[in-house]
Formats: sequence, C-alpha cells, structure tokens
Amino acid sequence: MRIQKGELRINERIRVREVRLVGANGEQGGVVPIDAALRAASEAGLDLVEVAPQAAPPVCRVMDYAKYRYEEEKQERESRHRQRYAQLKELRFRPQIDEHDYQTKLKNLVKFLKRGSKVKVTLVFRGREMAHQEFGHRLLERLKGDIAEVAQVERTPMQEGRFIFMTVAPK
Repeated sequence: MRIQKGELRINERIRVREVRLVGANGEQGGVVPIDAALRAASEAGLDLVEVAPQAAPPVCRVMDYAKYRYEEEKQERESRHRQRYAQLKELRFRPQIDEHDYQTKLKNLVKFLKRGSKVKVTLVFRGREMAHQEFGHRLLERLKGDIAEVAQVERTPMQEGRFIFMTVAPK
C-alpha cells in the first residue's frame, strides 16, 4: 500500500465522524467511529494514519508512523544511490587493435554493462587508416556479436570525421 507523504493525516488531525479501520497486521476492523479507532491505536501503542482520504468513509490504518516514514526515506535513499551508477562510460578502439588488447577492452566493456552503465564505444582512425574503413566496421560488428547476450545497441554506429561512435546499454 503506497501512501503519499504530503496527504497523510495522523491521530487527532483526522477530522471525520467515522472511518474504515485496518489493523496493524492488515486485519479489517470495519466502519467504526473515529474515537473508537483512536482508542484502538493508542491501546496498541501505535498511530492512526489516514491512508485513503478520498474513500467514503476514509480508510485509516493502525501503524507506527515514525517507522513507516523511516522505511520510506530509506527506500528513497537507496533508489537515489542506485541512480548514481547509471552513467555513460567511454571505451576507445583502433581498427588495427591487437587480439589481447581487444579482449581486455571487451572485459572492461562487459564489466561496465553489468554495473548498469551505458558505454560509448569510439573507434578512432589515424592517418592512412581512413583509406580502409572496412576494418573499423568489421571490428564493430565483431564487438556487437561478442556483447549480444549482455547488451543491446542503443545508437547504431555513426561516423563523424575520423571517429565512429556507437552506444550500447545493458539488457
């Protein structure tokens, strides 16, 4: 049950005659007068929280409001923490790359993708390599095949001057 923080009214701030009561363990208490609901919450040592003010009569739940707020804030912190890692990394390749160097860069690429980052693959041509661009395109096709099970191509290879750019994202 998701509750909006800005709309919550608790205990004496609930200004209606009767409410639909939900107990601390989720059991239904039926429609009861507000004093009976407040009494039930105080006997349990908990708060009465209005969770659905738009319902007729409003739904109130017996819960520890401070604990609920703490859990919500903890969940928000965790989601913000996870978002920080979704960043763009860049790996540069050359068309005449040696096999061992290719495997090392491929291993780093897979590591970045498993952490949840997008990766911008840049292929750099130097000097006379521009005359044989097919080597670069072949290298990118090989790279696509090698990462097919962990990533998807988000932006297809695009050439700008002496560079070919491709962006891949985790599946």
